[in-house]
Amino acid sequence: MVSILVLNGPNLNMLGTRQPEVYGHTTLPQIEQMCRQLSEELGISLAFEQSNHEGVMVDMIHASKGVHDAIIINAGAYTHTSIAIMDALASVELPTLELHLSNVHAREEFRHFSYISRVAIGLICGLGPAGYLLSLRAMVDHLGVKA
Repeated sequence: MVSILVLNGPNLNMLGTRQPEVYGHTTLPQIEQMCRQLSEELGISLAFEQSNHEGVMVDMIHASKGVHDAIIINAGAYTHTSIAIMDALASVELPTLELHLSNVHAREEFRHFSYISRVAIGLICGLGPAGYLLSLRAMVDHLGVKA
């Protein structure tokens, strides 16, 4: 069975209460539940993780090699700063899709640059929680999985 790691970065544990005008009112556990329901429909295995710590995220990426078939990552602020996460993603050689709840290109200038994009097969941003479901569908399609 195909397995996808959905990895969430810093402050995403605060979804639902953190800047709802930017990120909405949906919590990360609610997004996880939506993803788990869709993964069952798609016939795939899903690991859904979150960490506020860069090194922990790097460790989770390293541990994904040989366990998961792909990674979907919302690296939060690490998107714009972490060469370590970019290097970890490159080192495991798994198809990676970059994801953001908000449209990072319509926000502050520093959010327009992404280290993750350098190693990702694609980017979904600005679609809120629906972006997670679209990311799963896109990755399943990329992997050639038939539901």
